[in-house]
Amino acid sequence: MRILVVEDDSMIGEAVVETLKEAAYAVDWVQDGRHAISAVTTDHYDMVLLDLGLPGRDGIEVLRAIRAARLTVPVMIITARDRLEDRVTGLDEGADDYMLKPFDLAELTARMRALFRRSNGQAEPVLSNGHVSLNPATREAQVPGVEAVRLSNREFSLLQALLLRPGAILSRSALEDRLYGWGEEVESNAVEFLIHSVRKKLGADTIRNVRGAGWTIPKNP
Repeated sequence: MRILVVEDDSMIGEAVVETLKEAAYAVDWVQDGRHAISAVTTDHYDMVLLDLGLPGRDGIEVLRAIRAARLTVPVMIITARDRLEDRVTGLDEGADDYMLKPFDLAELTARMRALFRRSNGQAEPVLSNGHVSLNPATREAQVPGVEAVRLSNREFSLLQALLLRPGAILSRSALEDRLYGWGEEVESNAVEFLIHSVRKKLGADTIRNVRGAGWTIPKNP
């Protein structure tokens, strides 16, 4: 999953980016409102973490621009603005969650997992298509008759992207968008290598190739 962090405080931004990368997210980071609007309207993101006190364009302006563009990407506000009026405004303008600084990074990632579930219409904490299951909190995957296995960061991200939409076909470029942030080198066979690795751990039929189109996890295996 690919996250856009919009935060002008370098210390906070570095800590959040490092934590998210350790949690298997692909992360891009911008430090002002204008770059945030440009990024979110040109690239694909699965979530935006948005500070409010930004140079260039205020966070609320960024949020309004995102929703005016009819983008449904989940937005979590992370800010020191603790007034009731600020919280109400942020939520009414289209934010999906509102988290006050200072915050614990473990709580941040837990809230992100919960927001992912809600945004994808999922109630259960574990992703599953009825055959393969994936626990985002532990990054463990399991199929019937096999013990749960721990996935690498990129293996987890790939399997999560496919399990969020069972039956949907994701192309190589779509998967790369969800696996890599700005400036990260993408080898030509990176997606195939990850799929091979996941199949080796969970079974050859876990991920199916759709010739000329991409890969899918069956909706009703």
